[in-house]
Amino acid sequence: MKQRLLFTLLLLAASLVATSCATAPLSPTTFEPAVSQALPEVPTDPEAVIPTDPAIHTGRLENGLTWYVRRNAVPSDRVELWLVVNAGSVLEDEDQRGLAHFVEHMAFNGTRDFAKQELVKYLESIGMRFGADVNASTTFDETLYTLTIPTDKTEFLEQGFKILENWAAHISFDPEEVDKERGVVIEEWRLGRGASARMNDRQFPVLFQGSRYAERLPIGKKDILETATAETLRRFYADWYRPDLMAVIAVGDVDPSRLKELIRRHFGRIPAAAAPRERPSFPVPPHAETLVAVATDPETTDTSGSVYSKLPARRQDRVGDY
Repeated sequence: MKQRLLFTLLLLAASLVATSCATAPLSPTTFEPAVSQALPEVPTDPEAVIPTDPAIHTGRLENGLTWYVRRNAVPSDRVELWLVVNAGSVLEDEDQRGLAHFVEHMAFNGTRDFAKQELVKYLESIGMRFGADVNASTTFDETLYTLTIPTDKTEFLEQGFKILENWAAHISFDPEEVDKERGVVIEEWRLGRGASARMNDRQFPVLFQGSRYAERLPIGKKDILETATAETLRRFYADWYRPDLMAVIAVGDVDPSRLKELIRRHFGRIPAAAAPRERPSFPVPPHAETLVAVATDPETTDTSGSVYSKLPARRQDRVGDY
């Protein structure tokens, strides 16, 4: 009886809901016509070079430095500044193994306009955080410095470009500061010497056989890191930190003409190298036979296998490349 009564009540409730839905007046609905936007004309010829985004401004200074500028309003009151140096660990001389990375560290330990820790203190004083807003990295082929600068004050943008200029041409390499930073770099080397690194030591000479990449890991060699002098660091810096091997990228909530003016002012006064050392390339040679590397380590926690196919470098600037 109770179940029948419950069932009856449920039916009644359902009918009331259905009636309510059926008799409720509908709200008038209006539809806005879609606004059609003409898409930019895309070339279809496979050999056609993909055009550069017209919003990107690019150029080259008389000293050889290349620059790229673009306005981007999101996030507001911010600009991203990058200094890209076309030089990494593969360019190190035999007595410089690991010094491309060491130079990157020294950029934060004294320059012409920012003595010792002044640079770090200034960036922190305007709310910038290392890792998130300030960073740098060194790879085989390049070294990259990045700043995310607040632009709500004119001074911040000016100082951001001054910092990039100091990294590009005015790192001090004070011997005392070099010795202080040496321990930090060696500790990074030590922390990186886990199972993965030890197995890479056996795989890379096979994977990059016949190329300098096999013996120029960015972290370098401990004995060189322990003994390298300020003068040896300066030699790498003088050889490879030069305008014709650099690019500056500025993107953010700032008028592009303002960014271009700051680039010309800060980087146009850096002199071109008088007798530039040739920047070589180090291709990985092909081979007919199958090469095999087997690496084990007591600390590894899994087993994996990889198959690599070496292919010639290809162009990536034409429609047909995609």
